[in-house]
Amino acid sequence: MQFCQKCGGILIPKKEGKKIIMMCPKCGFKTKEVTETKIEEKTKKEKKDIDVVDTEFEHLPTTEAECPKCGNKEAYYWMLQTRAGDEPETRFLKCTKCKHTWREYD
Repeated sequence: MQFCQKCGGILIPKKEGKKIIMMCPKCGFKTKEVTETKIEEKTKKEKKDIDVVDTEFEHLPTTEAECPKCGNKEAYYWMLQTRAGDEPETRFLKCTKCKHTWREYD
């Protein structure tokens, strides 16, 4: 990345005739011809899925909740902030009988 010598703005490549120069979009400063210009854009793919690590759940508190899989009326629960900070936490539940895991949003 190159910066303008006059105003400090980022220089961008621009084609003038058969030449490629670097130009500042703020003040119009231009460099001499550039022999090689390489522009790369890298993006980082965000992982959207939530991995729940299966560990010992006997130390977690329990609550009354009906398991959608087996109908048991008791489940372990824990809370995680899975969305933006200004949104409520997500409550995860795990059946004490069949160990099925599900989540509830407030």
